[in-house]
Parts: sequence; C-alpha cells; structure tokens
Amino acid sequence: MADPKGFLTTTRQEWPRRPVGERVKDWDEVYVPGALLPIVERQADRCMDCGIPFCHDACPLGNLIPDWNDLVSRSDWHTAADRLHATNNFPEFTGRLCPAPCEAGCVLAINQPAVTIKNVEAAIADRSWQDGRNPPMPPGRHSGRTVAVVGSGPAGLAAAQQLTRAGHTVAVYERDDRAGGLLRYGIPAFKMEKHHVERRLAQMRAEGTVFRTSIAIGQDIGAVELLARNDAVVLAVGATAWRELDVPGRELTGIHQAMEYLPLANRVCEGDLERSPLSAAGRHVVIVGGGDTGADCLGTAVREGAASVTQLDIYERPGDARDDLAEPWPTYPKVYRLSVAHEEAGELGTAPAADADARLFAASTLLFAGDTAGRVRALHLTEVDADRRPLPGTTRELPADLVLLALGFSGPDRAADDLIDQLGLDVDARGTLARDTDFATSVPGVFVAGDAARGQSLVVWAIAEGRATAAAVDRWLTGSTQLAAPIGPYDRPMTAG
Repeated sequence: MADPKGFLTTTRQEWPRRPVGERVKDWDEVYVPGALLPIVERQADRCMDCGIPFCHDACPLGNLIPDWNDLVSRSDWHTAADRLHATNNFPEFTGRLCPAPCEAGCVLAINQPAVTIKNVEAAIADRSWQDGRNPPMPPGRHSGRTVAVVGSGPAGLAAAQQLTRAGHTVAVYERDDRAGGLLRYGIPAFKMEKHHVERRLAQMRAEGTVFRTSIAIGQDIGAVELLARNDAVVLAVGATAWRELDVPGRELTGIHQAMEYLPLANRVCEGDLERSPLSAAGRHVVIVGGGDTGADCLGTAVREGAASVTQLDIYERPGDARDDLAEPWPTYPKVYRLSVAHEEAGELGTAPAADADARLFAASTLLFAGDTAGRVRALHLTEVDADRRPLPGTTRELPADLVLLALGFSGPDRAADDLIDQLGLDVDARGTLARDTDFATSVPGVFVAGDAARGQSLVVWAIAEGRATAAAVDRWLTGSTQLAAPIGPYDRPMTAG
C-alpha cells in the first residue's frame, strides 16, 4: 500500500450523486460525471494490506481487490485494469450494480467504514475504456468446435466471451430484439446507462462472438435442432418465472408485474416508444416487494411523474448497524440501506402515507379494491409481526391506480422456455434447472449457467457462473482448459485445469 496510514488519515468518500431535483428529470446515471476519478486514489489508500483479504473471499468472482487497490493508490491504472479484468469480464457492470459483498468482508469494516471497493472497481473500468485499454482479444487459433449460448444476460455474455477467447466458435441467441438481457431491459438507465452494454457487445463482436437476436430457442429454432448443430449448448435463460400475489382483487386492471413495467420504461429510453403504456404519470403507485427490483420500480415511477409512490416490504425495518451476534463480520449484514430511489422519494415527499423514503415495513397486502369498471383503486394492508402474522387493528387502505408486483422469481419460465421440455431437462424442487458440479445437465453437451440453475441472484454471481461454466465447457470439449474460473465462495469445486 502506498500509504500505510491511509486507513487512519483518510475518511470514506463515495462517488457523489447529482442533486435529486436535477436527476429525477432525466434518465442519466445518478452520479456526478467526472467526480469519481479524482477521489479514488486516496480511497484506495485506505486498503490496509491486511494479509488475509476477506474481501477477496467475499467476492463471488474472487476479484484481486488488494492488488488493484494498491495499484490505483500508486496511480498504476493500466496494471490495475489488467488485474481487474483477470477475474471479471464486465467490471463496469458490477461497479455500478453489485451490492458489494466484498465491502461487508473488508477487514477495515470491523470497526470503521469499509474501503469503497465498488467505486474503485468502477473507476478502474471507466479509466480503462477512457485510455483505450480494452481492445478486442480474438483467439490466436480456432478449435473447430461450436457452442450455442442461449440468453444474453450477464451469465450468457461472460460464458460467450470466455469461450470465444478460448478459440471456440460461439453464437449467442436472444429472444429480445437487443442483446443484454436484464442489463438491457430490466435495469433502469439511471442505474446503468446502456452505452456500457453496447461497448462490450461491440468488443465481443470484434472478437468473433455472433449475436442472433429476436430468436426464441424452442419456438423459432427447436432446442434439439440447436443441440444437433453445435458441439455444446449453454443455457443462460435466467429466472424469469415471476412470483404471484394470490389475494382477492388480483384480477383487476392496473396490477402488473415489475418485469412488465420496467422493460417498457427502458424501451422509452431506447427510443422505441414515445411513452410507456404503463406510465406512472399522475397515478398513485404502490409497489409490493421490498427488494432491489421494487426500488427500481420506485425510481422509475418518480421519473415518470407519479402522483405518489409507496413501496411495501413485508419484513421489519432493519437496524442501522450490523448485529454482531446474528450476523457477525464478515457476513453480508441485513441493515437499513438507502438506495438512490429511496433517497429521491424521501426528498421529494412522494409517499406521505409511508416512511420518509417511501417504504412501509412489516406490511402485508390483504386485498385489492376496484371501481365499477374493474380497475384497481385501492390496496388494503395490515401490519405484521416478525413471523408475518397480522397485527389486530392495523389494517389500512392506500390509494392505488397502478400496482407493481416485485416479489422475485422462482426459476426459468416453463411456459416461455419450451426448450426445457424439448430437451427433457430435469427441474429441481425450487423450479430451477438441475445440473452437476461441472454445470452439466443430464443431457450430454448441455450446460446451465446463472439464475436458471442458481435461482434469482446478483449480477456478480451471474458473471461468476458464466466464467465457471465456460471453463467447464472448454474442459468437456477439449479435455483441459486454460480459462480462469472464479475462486470466490462457491459451493462447488471451481478450479479449472
């Protein structure tokens, strides 16, 4: 470390956000442009060179965090970028979207604010693009083997890039009209602008990866036919089967799933639509579900001009600090966090019936009430205890003419993904695709990466799964592999070779 006393003399400083009143008027990223690089070198100085890097183990990708912190603190940005890309294909994605389990595992976090690892990662990635340090890396020779990757989310993209660089001929099939999966149509632009995705896709195309969009495997091309055409198939179709809310009134018009709502807002940003048909403008919006997807709906509704927005979370409000008995360091703690969307809702006062940040904690939906035309007009809820049991005398009504369900996902959508039945793939009790420790299904040559097998998870896990699956496929095709697999906290062997 460049400054052995950096963690004592420098306080934590994060990437500053633009003023709320300014940023809710557009769809640009919430951060102040150009404000990160000037502060990052001193922030990297706070890394303690602790000897046992728990941050490294807490990262699903096994990122070499102490290495690139030290390099950034010494202004060696080029070598830092090499270290970062050695374990992470898309650090500009994780540097913006990952909840940073690495920071929960930072040794400094035992009694001080953690190193801003996520911000350092984003800065390295952005500086690397700025300096032209991410040229295409086509393989030196081709193996003569072909691989089809189904799905172009972060897991599919990571698998495809690794396999292409290993010399295989790779085609990525995407049922949407553009590649990117949830990165494209699920994540709002204010969290990550889509030029980051386009830049990586251009790099991958230059390396030799082929993208075939608007093709649904199992419908436009039979899954068995696809397998017959290729030496291996990687399924990275995600977990798109959304969970339902079985309460009276669910059939009313105006109640939609989050992933019906968010893609339309993204299509407006892409220029496909002038206005979303589900726009929250002037409407009283209630979001059922307290996770990140619900927060994405919240920030989107605020930008669309909702009359009010309230987010319901069935869990109690977490504490402000780690519970050292229940969640000791270095585990990832459940603490009260203020996302960019909650900050916006709190400052703008968009939910007077809820907490300042637009959330109602320990709240469970009882029913929806509608008008004579069959449109939703109100949501009835009750407060619940820690075991989710209703508390007598706590029922209340919220005005609601747009309700968004953000209750998570159970696995691949069997109705949409005909390929599962066509290939005869096994599905486990959770609704996800069954696989062995080498990411292989019971069908020879078919592998599964990401949420389709793991279940709903994080972008960092998706990239790690894609890299690990690529190493397994390369080994299956050739008998060995030089592809680096993640060495983070996996529950299965990950060593390539």
